[in-house]
Amino acid sequence: MEPRIYLASRSPRRRELLAQIGVPFSLLLFRSVPRLDEQVDETPLPGEIADDYVLRVARAKAEFGSRLLQSRHLRPSPVLAADTTVELDGRIYGKPTDAADAIAMLKAFSGRTHRVLTAIAVAWQGQIQHRLNINEVRFRELSDTEIRHYVQSGEPMDKAGSYGIQGHAAMFVAEMRGEHSGIVGLPLCETALLLREVGYPI
Repeated sequence: MEPRIYLASRSPRRRELLAQIGVPFSLLLFRSVPRLDEQVDETPLPGEIADDYVLRVARAKAEFGSRLLQSRHLRPSPVLAADTTVELDGRIYGKPTDAADAIAMLKAFSGRTHRVLTAIAVAWQGQIQHRLNINEVRFRELSDTEIRHYVQSGEPMDKAGSYGIQGHAAMFVAEMRGEHSGIVGLPLCETALLLREVGYPI
């Protein structure tokens, strides 16, 4: 039987990226979205910096996923989880709560450089290994009209920082430094290395 991992994510983008590097996987979905699961609290802690925050959440998702395997009596296999957040001026920007929140985020990023952080974590055989991918993205100056039109498209509403670089928001990006797949939500280089580190044949 071909070895498979479990992907603890609802993100279709992460599924596409994992398939891109030929890693067979089964989805491991929580009963509710993670931000509503008390075991995976996505609320930043007081004074928590973005680097620590995104790692904490990714590790919590992987740990919770590993417990779900046991409670659901599923075949043991590595559990891969990830979390992405955006940081500007020390502030953590997650998914927008509504259209007004999305507009405010995009206005904050207009003409400036922000960081996109994606943490990945793998739970396997009682241990959790992790890696952190950090990228920089600079937006050109955005007009109020194009921000409003973009938000009205609905694309920003399920994405950290209110934009998807793989979608229409690519036209906002004047410069990027780092790994494109990490900005999308699953850094493939680090993912491959992490899976190899826990013994998965890749």
